[in-house]
Amino acid sequence: MGSTLMLASLSPMELAGQLVSLTALVLCLIAFASKQDQRLMVWLLAANVAFALQFALFQSWTASVLTLIVILRIILARRYPGNLWLLGVILALNMAGAWVTWQSWHDLFALLAGTLGTLGMFLLRGIPMRLMLGAAALCWMTSNILIGSVGATLAEGLVLVTNAITIWRLHRLKQQYPDLGHPPAGS
Repeated sequence: MGSTLMLASLSPMELAGQLVSLTALVLCLIAFASKQDQRLMVWLLAANVAFALQFALFQSWTASVLTLIVILRIILARRYPGNLWLLGVILALNMAGAWVTWQSWHDLFALLAGTLGTLGMFLLRGIPMRLMLGAAALCWMTSNILIGSVGATLAEGLVLVTNAITIWRLHRLKQQYPDLGHPPAGS
């Protein structure tokens, strides 16, 4: 009965936002279930399109614009890791996007998420990158909590848990193979 009342109190835009956020959650689950990096990236790009749309439906414009920039960042950082010029361009786009759309202090979390994710993806690899991306996911989760997005909050929680497990696995492999600096092929 309580959840029915909650759903009835949502505007049509907020209800659509909840449905799109649940779609983003499903896309994240499919992405993280993939064993192929290329498929993972395609599904994550699709999930970010859904995240951008759900933020727009909740009228969280800064988060929506910065999520669109995340899509560009994923493509560029994967193709041009360590490129400081592109890093600067993406950071400038984040700042410009936030400046144009800023509504309240809530937008700070989207800006922090975009900035941390950009720095992590362009400058770091391995565990340090995942720690930075984990901090970004925590900021995105906070942003989703503040707007009341159920599916996107769960999706970011999934990202945090998956990321933590991967960090733990990488740490264990590093302990098992300290002389190699990286795990043997196929691990």
